[in-house]
Amino acid sequence: MTDKPGFLTTHVLDTARGIPAENLHIVLYKIDGAMKTVVAAKHTNEDGRTDGPILPVEAFRTGLYELVFHAGDYLRETGQAGEEPLFLDEIPIRFGINDATSHYHVPLLLSPFGYSTYRGS
Repeated sequence: MTDKPGFLTTHVLDTARGIPAENLHIVLYKIDGAMKTVVAAKHTNEDGRTDGPILPVEAFRTGLYELVFHAGDYLRETGQAGEEPLFLDEIPIRFGINDATSHYHVPLLLSPFGYSTYRGS
């Protein structure tokens, strides 16, 4: 085991267009029972990543978290939305951090009608 502190990152890829999802809004919440607290809010850059970790070393703690990807806004901006209501709008991904020394990477592969995620590296 290492003493190095952990951090949280993401990467969003637009699989319908085969490119990184630029300017997608993401909000990170800390979950404590029924209470959700906003920890961070960021937008993806031209590479589909945030400029720096969503949860940096100094704020990294174990616990339950939720990333909410505002896919509907992104799909509208890129002309992929289709008719309202959208099939996908906000995509919440709830996950646990149980190792304060690990890098947690939660990518999102997105299209207008589907998405997938996994614990990346």
